[in-house]
Amino acid sequence: MMGREKIMKVLKRLVQQSPADQTEALLLTEDSSLTRFTPASIHQHVAERNGTLVLRVVLGKQIAVITTNVLEPVSLKAVLGKAISLARLLPPHQDFVSLPQPRPIPKIKTYFENIRRLSPARKVKIIQQAVSLARENGFGASGAFSHGVVEVAVANSLGVEAYQKYSDLFLHLIAEKGMGSGYASFISRDSDTLQVEPLVQSAIFKASRGAPMAIEPGEYEVILGPDAVHELLVFMGYLGFNALAVQEGRSFFCSQFGKRLVDEKVMIYDDGLDAQGLQVPFDFEGVPKQKVTFFEKGVVKNIAYDSLTAGREGKESTGHGLIAPNTEGPIPTNLFMEGGESRLEDMIRTVRRGIYVTRFHYTNVAEPMKAVITGMTRDGTFWIEDGEIKNSIKDLRFTESILKALSRLKAISRERKTCPPGSIYGRRFVTGTVVPTIQIEGFNFSGVSAL
Repeated sequence: MMGREKIMKVLKRLVQQSPADQTEALLLTEDSSLTRFTPASIHQHVAERNGTLVLRVVLGKQIAVITTNVLEPVSLKAVLGKAISLARLLPPHQDFVSLPQPRPIPKIKTYFENIRRLSPARKVKIIQQAVSLARENGFGASGAFSHGVVEVAVANSLGVEAYQKYSDLFLHLIAEKGMGSGYASFISRDSDTLQVEPLVQSAIFKASRGAPMAIEPGEYEVILGPDAVHELLVFMGYLGFNALAVQEGRSFFCSQFGKRLVDEKVMIYDDGLDAQGLQVPFDFEGVPKQKVTFFEKGVVKNIAYDSLTAGREGKESTGHGLIAPNTEGPIPTNLFMEGGESRLEDMIRTVRRGIYVTRFHYTNVAEPMKAVITGMTRDGTFWIEDGEIKNSIKDLRFTESILKALSRLKAISRERKTCPPGSIYGRRFVTGTVVPTIQIEGFNFSGVSAL
């Protein structure tokens, strides 16, 4: 880790040296560790330390972006020269207006020093505790345990100066016995909040319903656990909640603003400053995060903007810029779904014949404009009959419109969970999704797993 003073000194010097009309320097440092384990052993432990500079230069409307992890002064000077030369060769970006102007950034705590106590030996002890607790109950335990420290700093020639240090850890745990499996997860910035025993017990409970039975595909009433709801929100953010998707006419929000698109109980928003999530005070352009409400009482309200998409409409960025060059748009990363008034037990009691889903995997987009996705259930799929969970069932393939599902919403739980990302590939930057359990009157399952 380089520290605030050193990082900002490097970035400001680079920006000041630039002959471009506008210049932005983004530096990300990472000290990251991932440990994977099975009931028999820890079979993988990898660690990475890296620093990456993303330099964006603007000549009129010609924009170039160059990335490097060689951070010596001579190298940075050479990178700046290459970026300027490249910008002169590129066609102008007609929609570009300007890099962001500086705005006040809220001060929030996103780093906990106790993350440093998660040495490899300490992580081994935590994993051994989880595996032993599962074994004592006749189950095997496997999963992935990751933690890291990240610094994000942005400086631009218009006066933006932003720095934040983050800690994070997440644990994915699967308990198995015979053909049954159950999943539990944890995420936090504070390592002292990790409690292994409740996590293991949650996974064991889902894996303890006996050998899975097969049911016919079809439309069933469902209860989706938080990790399954998390998957729905992530896909909605990618497909529809961002301004670029709307501007390009490929969002399910197109021509729907002010209209009720889902059940009136639905309120979905993005808020990087909400303490229940993993807080993020500013985006990768140094713009402070704003709360953006996408659905309010089922009605389409707003979308997320970065500086480019906001400039197209004469608006301000909402603080959702990703790392340049960004072709995906300002995708929200701190999603929330408002809780309701129900309890899980009450939901189950109202189901005559239905299915409980712990989580989805291998999820992909089928029809973007209708928010239709397809995937599989996994690690805790149960048959509900006459108000009781009866047995585990074989995993099912689903093909369903998220909008259609949320239009059939029957109940929402009071309690919400912060769900971790499925995995991390590329640069580490961990955020969470805060979601309840939901009950849907009809959900389409299109096939049965052969396993």
